[in-house]
Amino acid sequence: MTPTSRSWQRRLTWPLPSQLTDLAVAAVVALLTGLDAAVNDSGHRQADRLTWLLYAVSIGALLVRSRWPVAVTVVTGAACAGWALYGHIGELLNLPVMVALYALAAQGDRRRTLRTAVVAALVSGVVSVIAGKDVAQPQGAPLLEMLWPLVPLLLGEVVRGRRELMKEYADRAERAEADREREARRKVDQERVRIARELHDVVAHTVSAMTVQAGLALDALDSRPEVARTAMRQVRTSGKEAVRELRATVGVLREGRRVASVDPAPRLAQLDDLVEGVRGTGLQVSLHTDTDTDTATGGRELPQLVELAAYRIVQEALTNVIKHADARHVAVSVATAGGRLAVEITDDGPPRTAAAASGEGYGLIGMRERATAVDGTLEAGPLSGGGWRVRAVIPVEEGVA
Repeated sequence: MTPTSRSWQRRLTWPLPSQLTDLAVAAVVALLTGLDAAVNDSGHRQADRLTWLLYAVSIGALLVRSRWPVAVTVVTGAACAGWALYGHIGELLNLPVMVALYALAAQGDRRRTLRTAVVAALVSGVVSVIAGKDVAQPQGAPLLEMLWPLVPLLLGEVVRGRRELMKEYADRAERAEADREREARRKVDQERVRIARELHDVVAHTVSAMTVQAGLALDALDSRPEVARTAMRQVRTSGKEAVRELRATVGVLREGRRVASVDPAPRLAQLDDLVEGVRGTGLQVSLHTDTDTDTATGGRELPQLVELAAYRIVQEALTNVIKHADARHVAVSVATAGGRLAVEITDDGPPRTAAAASGEGYGLIGMRERATAVDGTLEAGPLSGGGWRVRAVIPVEEGVA
């Protein structure tokens, strides 16, 4: 749409709702004020050209009261003062300025309303004193004249305050809804990361082991068929385990359905089985565990979340050794001391390049997330003489079993 067509569209859509309201209010005020201006008390000046000129100026100003409330208040106030000073007395001649005062308060703020109240009261009192010199005025009439401008200002202030209060309620409800949506998205993202971490830790480890075992079977197929058969049996076992884990995860994801037969979360007692499976790939793995619960937790078992985090860290570290390290031996140590569980995995692979040493794959990210989730820390990096070390320290005293 071109600027010219938009301009014509704005012209065709006039008047706007606020302008229609101003037009309707001005019409009603014009009717009431016009009837009062046409008939004046017999002892006062009757309507003439000046009376109708002030009338036209007041009504015309009300047509734009929503756009320029201050200017409209000044114009209608001047017209009302002009009637009084000219000697034209009427009960409804101050109706235009009262409507303008109401609009000024309803569309402004409290400070402007207070300033307008002071000015309007003073001007009304002065005009009353000057106009009262020509006619008999009862004692105290200027004081009463100072009060009537405050009525529309007070009404407008009440309406504006209620409007602001309703807007605040609406904004608060909108913010609450936005907070709920952000919290829902955060939980979804958190659950997605958790599922991705589980899939990576379990399936990636199993598939990596299967790849190595399949390679061993292929190399020994002709010269050492027994070794090849043993490796392939291990591949089949690992494949079944991977399928079982995938089915369990997919079952939880699909429409929130829970699978009845899901294996419990692994604990440190199952590290022997994990290490034995890695040994089937030809990698030499030594395991040292010293989890004295009497010393670490006062006789209680280690918290389940702590054991799960430690197990998954060992599992992922071994997976990385299989996939990237080209190592022959891996040392795994899991020990408790001083209320902490220390997990360390070290391999004897060749020195890493600078790019590989600085890499931050999903495995390292997942291990750090698992350690952080239980208030622990994790460090991973190359050793000076070659190889790679992963070390995690997890507090166990305040864990949840």
